[in-house]
Amino acid sequence: MSAMLSLSNVSRHFGETKAVDNASLDIAPGQFVGVIGRSGAGKSTMLRLINRLIDPTDGEIRHGDRVVSRLKGKDLRDWRRDCAMIFQQFNLVDRLDVLTNVLIGRLAERGFAASMLMHFTDEERTMAIQALDRLDLVPQALQRAGTLSGGQQQRVAIAKALVQKPKIMLADEPIASLDPANATLVMDGLRAINREDGITVLVNLHTLDTARAYCDRIIAMRDGRVMFDGSAAQLTNDVVRDIYGTEGLNEFNEAVTSTQKVSVSA
Repeated sequence: MSAMLSLSNVSRHFGETKAVDNASLDIAPGQFVGVIGRSGAGKSTMLRLINRLIDPTDGEIRHGDRVVSRLKGKDLRDWRRDCAMIFQQFNLVDRLDVLTNVLIGRLAERGFAASMLMHFTDEERTMAIQALDRLDLVPQALQRAGTLSGGQQQRVAIAKALVQKPKIMLADEPIASLDPANATLVMDGLRAINREDGITVLVNLHTLDTARAYCDRIIAMRDGRVMFDGSAAQLTNDVVRDIYGTEGLNEFNEAVTSTQKVSVSA
């Protein structure tokens, strides 16, 4: 089983701005965690700190015995393989086919020369096809990634992360630009991976409805600070109003009704 992910008094400052301010969290292996908050609350910065795309100004990030916040060189590359990142804008190579885009997820296992050659084994190709099959994308395997819909591209990005064999998946607003049907497919895919593989998932979300429907645990951020950490059942409208004020609650509810009301599959 994977190890505990721990943030201890982690901060990240950009000049005078405290994007993340003294955040402390312990995330057990296999949890599905939703991180919510208004734009600028610090959600994306926190995920980037965990993945070490940016470094903390203060504090420590650990995964078991590994001090993530101090990793360098190959150790840091290994961490980014173990802690896969899925972005809002997909991060695919449009001119390459879907299968090759997924296989790029295997490059973290290789040295620089092997990566440049883009040569993959039959075993890796099988792994990539299996990942696409789990996300209902095998028929699109030989299509250029740029020809797919946004929802399909996001599921390709999840398959690409899956072939890294990560212990943790971080997803930064993965459904923010998708219609409700595609958002549901993406969230269902992440939940299946979480449940079937035991991979810890942290996902930044804009809407309360989606967080309540999918997440075992919800973390709410405001002004860089963790303001709530509990179950979906505990995140009542009264709690949200206490944290964000009436304006914040209305903002979330409007987002749910206008763009992102994701239905839960049976």
